[in-house]
Amino acid sequence: MSDGSEPLLRATHLVKEFAVGGGLLGRGRRFTAVDDVSLEVRTGETLALVGESGSGKSTTARLIARLLDVTAGDIEFAGRPVHALTGKALHAYRGEVQVVFQDPYSSLNPKHTVERIVTAPLVYQKRPIPGGARAFTGALMERVGLNPDHSARFPAQFSGGQAQRIGIARALAVSPKLIIADEAVSALDVSVQAQVINLLRRLQEEEGFSYLFIAHDLAVVRQIATRVAVMNGGRIVETGDRDQVFDSPRDEYTRKLLAAVPRIRPEWDAERRRNEQARKDREREEAGR
Repeated sequence: MSDGSEPLLRATHLVKEFAVGGGLLGRGRRFTAVDDVSLEVRTGETLALVGESGSGKSTTARLIARLLDVTAGDIEFAGRPVHALTGKALHAYRGEVQVVFQDPYSSLNPKHTVERIVTAPLVYQKRPIPGGARAFTGALMERVGLNPDHSARFPAQFSGGQAQRIGIARALAVSPKLIIADEAVSALDVSVQAQVINLLRRLQEEEGFSYLFIAHDLAVVRQIATRVAVMNGGRIVETGDRDQVFDSPRDEYTRKLLAAVPRIRPEWDAERRRNEQARKDREREEAGR
């Protein structure tokens, strides 16, 4: 949970434009995918960025990860500007911000073993691999619920849910402060989604990092989010605590988005309440010691 301190990430007035077509004399039109977006992610929290396909949420995530350059606006991370970083400074920033992508198979090199995939971020960062590649990979595989004896296998030898766990292990390898999960469970079966969401929550409790969680499935968002920002047409139309956005949405678009969901999966909602009650019980026990 957030400790109330300064935001880990602050994005201010982000704009991203893309050229569309060549046009007369090479002057093409410009399409604005992200239009004056501002958001904050606090230490230890999960900000869910939600909206329909084409709303600009994934483009916003890529701007923050510096996989795309901003057209305008500022990004601060841990109090320092990062929107214009280049070279070694950008290299270092990518060690603090990791991305888990939607399709695990397309984001994992099919010719590389799990060991090579998981240790790649450390190699890229020119960091030593604690205990050696095999032991390091095995320990991370165990943490994400995979058999450490399978580190010599290739991505195609795993199910979709298992492959996504490999992607999560890779993100954890460099001990990031922020993980951007870009539709990280949307390609998985419902039962597997629940397992991966539980894994993501457990890892956050253990490590204390933050999530920027990109999603369109509101049932998933309600399980993991601390706060929610709703995007429509490249703009954020509403931001608030999870329960406020779900139970008392202020913006008409948010209300339409919620109305389009037949029902939040009751078994997931019941599990969320149990987990929250367990957390509160632990906090009361720790306070009484």
